[in-house]
Amino acid sequence: MPIEVGAWPAAWSVARPGLWFGLLLAAALLVLPGAPWATPVVPEEGNAPDASNPIKVGVLHSLSGTMAISETTLKDTVVMLVEAQNKKGGLLGRKLEAVVVDPASDWPLFAERARELLERNKVDVVFGCWTSVSRKAVLPVFEELNGLLFYPVQYEGEESSRNIFYTGAAPNQQAIPAVDYLKDELGVERWVLAGTDYVYPRTTNRILEAYLKQNGVADEDIMINYTPFGHADWQSIVADIKKFGSEGKKTAVVSTINGDANVPFYIELGNQGINADEIPVVAFSVGEEELSGIDTGPLVGHLAAWNYFMSVDSPENEAFIAQWHEFIKDPRRVTNDPMEAHYIGFNLWAQAVEKAGTTATDAVHDAIIGLSTPNLTGGTAEMLPNHHITKPVLIGEIQDDGQFAVVWQTDEEVPGDAWSDYLEGSRELIADWTDPIRCGNFNTRTQTCLGTGATTAAE
Repeated sequence: MPIEVGAWPAAWSVARPGLWFGLLLAAALLVLPGAPWATPVVPEEGNAPDASNPIKVGVLHSLSGTMAISETTLKDTVVMLVEAQNKKGGLLGRKLEAVVVDPASDWPLFAERARELLERNKVDVVFGCWTSVSRKAVLPVFEELNGLLFYPVQYEGEESSRNIFYTGAAPNQQAIPAVDYLKDELGVERWVLAGTDYVYPRTTNRILEAYLKQNGVADEDIMINYTPFGHADWQSIVADIKKFGSEGKKTAVVSTINGDANVPFYIELGNQGINADEIPVVAFSVGEEELSGIDTGPLVGHLAAWNYFMSVDSPENEAFIAQWHEFIKDPRRVTNDPMEAHYIGFNLWAQAVEKAGTTATDAVHDAIIGLSTPNLTGGTAEMLPNHHITKPVLIGEIQDDGQFAVVWQTDEEVPGDAWSDYLEGSRELIADWTDPIRCGNFNTRTQTCLGTGATTAAE
């Protein structure tokens, strides 16, 4: 078992977060008083790695609150990867030990838990966060304490930190290709940009709005709407979307809605008879896990843009699914894109540790750039100097079994771009954490680094 810092039921390690209604009850049970406690990992028998000086792997994912529907599975994924690495002999002859904390979908608490992992628990690396607001909350902590964070979820770009590796998609690896598919393949002319009210949807939609206008879309053909985390009453908003799409031009919804708000959103689409032929929805934060707790019948034909789907046919994916089902002891559990991102990130980190001969942050940082590892779609993921990776882009249609049928994909992997070509103040910037630049926001026109931090005036 991993070390679990904080007080939550052990059953969470096998919880099925797709059952959103069960989460509400579970979340209530999680609010328990008491000081942090820890349960040590039981050593493997036989050729076990040295457990006297373990390499500590921090796991920073919400196990309660609105984001638990998405993040609990990622905690389980990291624990699985740690256990699998130990069965292979650990790293550098040392056992790996997962240290799990619950930031509870509370953004300031993410920063506290990150500091706890780095200062108190002395972890060597952290895998965690889902939302950009949680990532931005912990970023200063990782930079201050010189820790390493592997972030596994698609995000808005406009950032590159020396201490973060972005294994999810940048906008050019998800959002822009999705809009191109809707425009070129489905003939979409009117656009609803619907998102949760925080930095990822707002920045992504700024990029998409600029991109659409550069492609000749008029202001009146773009509708933008934001709702809070956990939003449940979608009746009037869906009615507005339906009205917007009834004015003679092909309309689509580009959804950056996050967390458990997706469940009532999709239910309301079905209630109001919105099907994929009339107004297709392409989602950036809805995958197999989020669909596993709802009736997908009314959603058949709606879309999602990711870099991996469970339905992908490859030997690597088949082996990963089998490994997951063996670990989780439930053949009904699904896999999804952020799980693959953690799989890639973990394997790249392990390679870098072996290459560097140490878990020290600076050595691992320099060792990892340029390394590559198989992805689960049959290709290769390479860590780039900007701390993003190469990824294929896939568009999938929701099926009635909650899986996705791939309807379009890129011919090859797309390199992640930290800075958007469509935002003023960003198009001249690059990130390159190798010599001689070593900067996350280098201005190619002035040949200057805008600062030692991660972000930019473009935000």
